Amino acid sequence: QVQLVESGGGLAQTGASLRLSCEASGRALSTSVMGWFRQVPGKEREFVAGIMWSGGTTDYTDSVKGRFTISRDNAKNTVYLQMNSLQPEDTAVYYCAGHRYPYWGISRSSDNYAYWGQGTQVTVSS
Repeated sequence: QVQLVESGGGLAQTGASLRLSCEASGRALSTSVMGWFRQVPGKEREFVAGIMWSGGTTDYTDSVKGRFTISRDNAKNTVYLQMNSLQPEDTAVYYCAGHRYPYWGISRSSDNYAYWGQGTQVTVSS
C-alpha cells in the first residue's frame, strides 16, 4: 500500500514563494510518473505539473509555466513543487499523486493516478 504525505503549504503573500514536498512510503514510486494537482471548492481537480520517473522530463499547465518547478529525489522517495511568484489564483488545495502504472508517460488526467496524498492548503493573499 502506498501512502503519500504532502507538506509545505500555508499562507503566502502575492509574489512570495512556497515549496511543497511529497514523501511516499509503503512502496517506492521511483519508476512512476509523479504529479501535482490542485483543487478549489466547486471546481474539478486541475493538473499542475508532472515529472517522469527518471526526472528528465516535466510538464506544466500553462498558468504556472516559468513560476513553478517540479523535481524529485528518488533516493528519498520525495517529490517537490517549488512555487515562485505566487498569485491569488494559485490558492487551492494541492495534491501529490502517483501514476497508476510504472514507466508510463506523464498524464494530465487525474484518472491515471492511483495514489493520492491528503492535500495541503495553499492560500495566497493579495
